[in-house]
Amino acid sequence: MSDTILETRGLTREFKGFVAVSQVDLRVQRGHIHALIGPNGAGKTTCFNLLTKFIAPSAGQILFNGRDITMLRPAQIARMGIIRSFQISAVFPHLSVLENVRVGLQRKLGTSFQFWKSERSLAQLNDQALALLDEVGLRDFADQATVDLPYGRKRALEIATTLAMDPELMLLDEPTQGMGHEDVKRVTELIKKVSKGRTILMVEHNMSVVAGICDRISVLQRGAILAEGDYETVSRNPQVLEAYMGGTAPLEGAHG
Repeated sequence: MSDTILETRGLTREFKGFVAVSQVDLRVQRGHIHALIGPNGAGKTTCFNLLTKFIAPSAGQILFNGRDITMLRPAQIARMGIIRSFQISAVFPHLSVLENVRVGLQRKLGTSFQFWKSERSLAQLNDQALALLDEVGLRDFADQATVDLPYGRKRALEIATTLAMDPELMLLDEPTQGMGHEDVKRVTELIKKVSKGRTILMVEHNMSVVAGICDRISVLQRGAILAEGDYETVSRNPQVLEAYMGGTAPLEGAHG
């Protein structure tokens, strides 16, 4: 098996003459945490939407484990093991924390959309759901209504529901957005923990998070790859500094 789990070749998306993603060649290594970063409007979210087939590319190829998945539909992509956090982590606010994870686990029973299944038939998933909640530090909140969770713990629940889908490749879109320092720290540690034995591709603005946990970073600017490498490499790249800072100051988080 190749060490490359996800590859794009010349991935391009145009919207009525505007090129949002331009000739992107991306290689994500198996077992890595790989960050996609860039200034606002750089094309990061469009790139994620292309990878998960929410939008179709204008040109180029997407390969997963060496298989061309460019023409597949979002549901087919998910069944292959590419799970994007928000796809199934628009958590159900009035279900309990445990019930939310159980919805993700129902896929293994072949009853993903049968929300009327009896409590008895779903109870067989409780041990797995509790184990996942343990993994993300939410076991003590299992019976709590999701609507009452603090924001940072809701994000942890989103990661648990993503894990319930048994992803081979997790795509996390801005996992620490809108969080205070303590929640950022907790979720960053959580991502590092759950990455063991998995591959993660994430869009993230917080450079301290990127510096702390990412093996490789791809920097987008105006829809194209500007630079790639580990944090030390990209944080000292003059073009990256210019794109982010308009100058030569080190990127925030270079030492954190």
